[in-house]
Amino acid sequence: MNIGLTGGIATGKSTVSSFLVNRGALLIDADAIAREVMLPGHPVLEAVVGRFGQAILQEDGTLNRKKLGEHIFTHPEERKALEAITHPAIRAEIRFRLEKYQQDFPNKLVVADIPLLYESGLENLFEEVMVVYVPREIQIQRLMQRDQISMEQAEARLRAQMDIEVKKQKADIVIDNSHGLAETEKQIELFWQGKGLS
Repeated sequence: MNIGLTGGIATGKSTVSSFLVNRGALLIDADAIAREVMLPGHPVLEAVVGRFGQAILQEDGTLNRKKLGEHIFTHPEERKALEAITHPAIRAEIRFRLEKYQQDFPNKLVVADIPLLYESGLENLFEEVMVVYVPREIQIQRLMQRDQISMEQAEARLRAQMDIEVKKQKADIVIDNSHGLAETEKQIELFWQGKGLS
């Protein structure tokens, strides 16, 4: 069985994925794959440098994420150019790992944590989609605290994603992560038992 796990920025997807992994689920982390394709020597990083220039690299040849991030958050059309390079490679790797895990571990739950699952149109890869939800105002507070950014910067990042309320409506399973960890874990346990997972 597989599920796609998504939510909004700072809603607590990694908290939920760790609860699932602790119970025996196998995790495919789209953010980790996104970092892998940006390592020196990877053809995706070479293509990104070809498009955005050497200025996005640190002296040691690694990606300067902060510099690239600031650039694409202030130029939405540039974000689309970056996604056109990175997303196909990330999608292909997600599909590959999904098939491999399901083949090698047919009795395990495979969870793919994909922040932009709906935005990328990947919901059809999964039997069900689980959305980690918190109201927008909590999202903004958490994001400002976590990344030490202003409210304007936090709102700009939220605008770059599909609204959390829309994701909540589309979801097969909603995990409300706004009432503390114990309450979130209780919802995960109910989901786990409801699927008959062991």
